[in-house]
Amino acid sequence: MSAGNAWSEQVPTAEADRAVLEARFAQLKGGIMTTYAPAERAAGKTGSTPPSRATAPKIAAPALDAAEAYARANRSTAFIVWRDGAIERETYFGETKTDTPLVSKSLSKPLGVVLVGRAIQLGYIKSLDQPVADFIPEWKGDDRSKILIRHLLDMRTGLMPQGPAPTADHILNRAYLSPRHEEVLIAEYPLVAKPGERFDYSNANAELVAIVLERAAKQRFSTFLSQQLLQPTGAPDVSVWLNRPGGVAHAGCCMMTPAQTWLRLAILIMDDGVWNGKRLLPKGFVTEMRTATPQNPHVGMGLYLGEPYAQRRGFGALDVAGPRVLHSEPYLAKDLVLFDGNSNQVVYIAPSRRLIVLRLGETPPASPEWDNAILPNTILRGLEAGASSSGVSK
Repeated sequence: MSAGNAWSEQVPTAEADRAVLEARFAQLKGGIMTTYAPAERAAGKTGSTPPSRATAPKIAAPALDAAEAYARANRSTAFIVWRDGAIERETYFGETKTDTPLVSKSLSKPLGVVLVGRAIQLGYIKSLDQPVADFIPEWKGDDRSKILIRHLLDMRTGLMPQGPAPTADHILNRAYLSPRHEEVLIAEYPLVAKPGERFDYSNANAELVAIVLERAAKQRFSTFLSQQLLQPTGAPDVSVWLNRPGGVAHAGCCMMTPAQTWLRLAILIMDDGVWNGKRLLPKGFVTEMRTATPQNPHVGMGLYLGEPYAQRRGFGALDVAGPRVLHSEPYLAKDLVLFDGNSNQVVYIAPSRRLIVLRLGETPPASPEWDNAILPNTILRGLEAGASSSGVSK
């Protein structure tokens, strides 16, 4: 019996909730969900125009071929290279096509950050420095009242970080897999550090974004996503994972949508929150996204930063052991930032070169080890080679 069926076939009692929790926990593989049900449609733009395609590519063909081969060798489903307004290479692997919904995993997190920016632009949220307790009044009167909106986005809330969670009853699993995970997050999730004083990666931070947005905008997360981001940018539908039918959205993981949605999100960030002349994000919000905190020089709000260079960069706090992604060399564009989700799903954004490189797919093989520098630097070298061969000055 699937988790979705366990819910729908039983009265929503504590026993039914537990059955759903245990069924979802059983689906975990290496801490990662494998199915995302129930789900809710966030309607995209009907009949939207796909991104333009380059008629005269500026990136040298051998570089595009080499980068595509690297993506192919690493279990990719989608590979896109966009340069200055047009796609120069778009390849799908296996059964994947242009319109195939792909699971985002943690690429959902920067999308949540952008939605908060949109809510600020619309006046639903006053600023990044507004207390979260204004929207979760259950936190007023204790130390969680000091958590600011920006702390949710840059992961400095002081809430418990990710870590081993060996049982279904563990707080990390209940705050993620329970059909009432919003109640666990609000009432039970522990504060372990002073807000603003420590960076710790946690799904809880991103999951709370959905609760805040729904309470701030007084509409469902999927409706806000549809009306305020997908339709204005011409993006296709997004399938949003819910904790229960008609329940609360998971803002931190696992939305499903075609690869071009993430390209559009990257273009919006590259263009400082402006789409086709319309400002969707507050002026300066993207600068905040790409600004590191004193607690972690490699992370902004939903974005990982290329500078300062680190040969290996993790996802958690600097003093916490965990996976470290290889970067064999510095990025050749000093202003490069990226979305970086589970399974090395990456979207590189280099504003100074008007360049975006996207790779979605399954976890790459263990050997040879995935190298986060290869795709963007291969393309950047090809861009320089293309410019030189055409006589264009750098």
